[in-house]
Amino acid sequence: MDKIRVLVVGCGNMGTSHARAYHQMEGFEIVGLVSRKPESREKLSRELGGYPTFGDYESALKESNPDAVSINTYPDTHADYIRKALNADAHVFVEKPLALTVEDAQSLVDLANEKGRKMVVGYILRVHPAWAKFVEVSRTLGKPLVMRMNLNQQSSGDMWYTHKQLMNSMSPIVDCGVHYVDVMCLMTQSVPVSVSAIGARLSDEIDSEMYNYGQLQVRFEDGSVGWYEAGWGPMMSETAFFVKDVIGPKGSVSISDDAKGDSDNVDDHSKTGALKLHHGAIDENGNFAKSDEFIDTSDEPDHDGLCLLEQEYFLEAITEDLNLSEHMRDAVNSLRIVLAADESFRTGKTVEL
Repeated sequence: MDKIRVLVVGCGNMGTSHARAYHQMEGFEIVGLVSRKPESREKLSRELGGYPTFGDYESALKESNPDAVSINTYPDTHADYIRKALNADAHVFVEKPLALTVEDAQSLVDLANEKGRKMVVGYILRVHPAWAKFVEVSRTLGKPLVMRMNLNQQSSGDMWYTHKQLMNSMSPIVDCGVHYVDVMCLMTQSVPVSVSAIGARLSDEIDSEMYNYGQLQVRFEDGSVGWYEAGWGPMMSETAFFVKDVIGPKGSVSISDDAKGDSDNVDDHSKTGALKLHHGAIDENGNFAKSDEFIDTSDEPDHDGLCLLEQEYFLEAITEDLNLSEHMRDAVNSLRIVLAADESFRTGKTVEL
C-alpha cells in the first residue's frame, strides 16, 4: 500500500514527538510541518532531514494535499482545523481535547462519519502499557471504586507561558482532566451521573474569569466516585503533585515510584516505575491475609515511544479500517464531564449529566 501522506500541524512538544514517530514509520510520509513560529518548524525540519514547512494551515492543506492531518496546536484551534481537514477528505489525528464544546465535538464526530474518514484523539494513556495494566487491575477490586488522581505542575519560563496561553481557552482541570476522567470511565465501565468542582485563581497574570487551580468530583451510576486535581503556575507545590490511586472493596492499586523530578517535565507525566497492589482481605486474627504486590513497569516507553504507539494505532485505524465509533464516543463523553466540572465551578452547583 502507498504511504499515508501526513501534514503535521503544530511543532511544540506534542507535534515534535508525533513528527518523530511519522518520520521513523514505514507507513507514513511527512508532506509538511506547520507552525506559526518559523523557528519551531525550521528547527524540527532540520532535525528530521528537511521537510517542507508552512506558516499558514490553510495554505499547507491546499498545497500538500495530505491523506492525513496531525493536529497538535492550542485547543481553541482544534475544531476549526479538524473540520477543514475532514472537508479536504483527510483522516485526522488530534491532540486532546477534541473541541471546546460538546456540541462542536459531536458535530466533528458526525462529520468524520459522514466523510468516511478516521479520527483518532490523542489519549496517550490508552496506549500506555503500564496504564492499561493499572486499568486492568482496578477492575479486580470490586465495586464501587474510589479513584484519586492529580497532576499539578509547578511551571516557570516557557512552560508557564504555554500554560497561560492554554488558559486563554480552558482551565487545567479541563485541559488535563480529559485524560484522567477517560481512565476513570475505563476503570468503572459505568455511566457518569453528576459532576461538581471547586477552584481558585492564584495569579494576576491570567484572565480574571479564569482559574489556574481546580479539582473535580464525579459520581458514577454504579456508586463509584472519582476525584481529579490540577494546578499550573510558579506558585504550585510539588508535594504530592502526582497521585494515581484506586480503592475498591477488595483492596487498592496505586502507581508507585513515579517521577520524582520536575512537575512541569512532560516526560515525567506518564512515568510509573511500578504498580502497588494492596489486598484488603484479612484472616481470622484480623491480620492481612496476603502481602502487598509490586508489579514492575520500569521498562515502559518514554514520551516519544508512547507517541509512536499512538501513531501506530492511527495507522492501523486507517489501513485496517478500524471501527472508531467507541473511541470517538468516549472522547466526547470525557469532554462532557470536564466541561460540566467547569460549569460547576462557575455556578457553584453540582451538574447532573
